[in-house]
Amino acid sequence: DMEIISYVVDGAMEHKDSMGNGSQIRPGDVQVMSAGTGVTHSEFNPLDDSETHLLQRWVLPAERGTEPRWDQAEFPLEQRRGRMQRVVSPTGADGSLTVGQDVTLWAGLLDAGDVATAELAPGRRAWLHVARGSLVLNGVEFGPGDGAAIEDETELRFEGRDGAEFVWFDLP
Repeated sequence: DMEIISYVVDGAMEHKDSMGNGSQIRPGDVQVMSAGTGVTHSEFNPLDDSETHLLQRWVLPAERGTEPRWDQAEFPLEQRRGRMQRVVSPTGADGSLTVGQDVTLWAGLLDAGDVATAELAPGRRAWLHVARGSLVLNGVEFGPGDGAAIEDETELRFEGRDGAEFVWFDLP
């Protein structure tokens, strides 16, 4: 029982599983696999000439023992330039992929001077991961590979510094 969320930054990731699914995801694409009652899968770099850089988070599901499922979607990078885009949510809001937990994943691309804001409901937490570039979140600067656990904030203000590509999770 696990919700597995994959986000490709560079290169590609090929997925194959015992449910008969198989595909490649590329930069900006997102994949969600709910392991549920069980699934066998493999994920690997199908490219001989380049490395793969991806972010993958494993989240406990809200309900155990569900049927396994898999989905993926293309989220063109240009759709989030200068803003954030919801790519995973419990309800599939705004065309996002559905996940079996009260978790929303946002992805953003902010150039120098770009600003994006988000509200975080009281009692909610967030997790930020900067994939490339740099940004300032609520007055604190973050660079490539940096992450932050966020609590006791109700407004998040993201300011682009240097071509920032980042994801953040809205968490219970």
